[in-house]
Amino acid sequence: MTQRLLVMDIDSTLIDEEVIDELGDACGFGQQISEITARAMNGEIDFAQALQQRVRLLKGLSTDIFDEVYARLHITNGARTLIDTAHARDWTVGVVSGGFHEVADKLVAELGIDYCYAHTLGTSTREDGQSVLDGTVTSDIVTKETKLAQLRAWARENDLTLDQTIAIGDGANDIPMIQAAGVGIAFCAKPVTRAAAPYQINERNLALALDIIDRHDSRR
Repeated sequence: MTQRLLVMDIDSTLIDEEVIDELGDACGFGQQISEITARAMNGEIDFAQALQQRVRLLKGLSTDIFDEVYARLHITNGARTLIDTAHARDWTVGVVSGGFHEVADKLVAELGIDYCYAHTLGTSTREDGQSVLDGTVTSDIVTKETKLAQLRAWARENDLTLDQTIAIGDGANDIPMIQAAGVGIAFCAKPVTRAAAPYQINERNLALALDIIDRHDSRR
């Protein structure tokens, strides 16, 4: 059986929601943040700039919010089947996200994902001892180039070629990794991403990726 590396985006791919939009709702800037998110995912504005704009609006939000947000998230239909099948086939599974480790790490633990690369948010402590977000990102910004670089790095780490990789995502910042992978899939994606991807899934069932991968392999 062909050894594989499967790499997925998180927001609107592995989960139904956009975590930063959920955080925005909690701090009263939900609509403003959602509008910036939509423009960034459509490729209308620079992702790094959009991220910094949105994170600044989260300043002062209690870090307790991450547990609350995680409890509201919905893992995409078929995601568990895809990941469990991948592991049964001895594939490696990674997620690379423009979201945040504070939530992504919980998904990794629940789903048994092997690799995770995401942002880390800056925090400060108020006089009452409460930890709050300080409106900054303390890690490097995850750009489209970063996602591609992680796909390549994890492939090298597992002694795989890019032809042995699978990449799945929905936004414009997923396009380079989707195009570089042996099997690149746009999942319920923005128009610009669908147009750029070799394969696409247009219903919210990640398990359908298995059919695409198997058909691809059968033609080789």
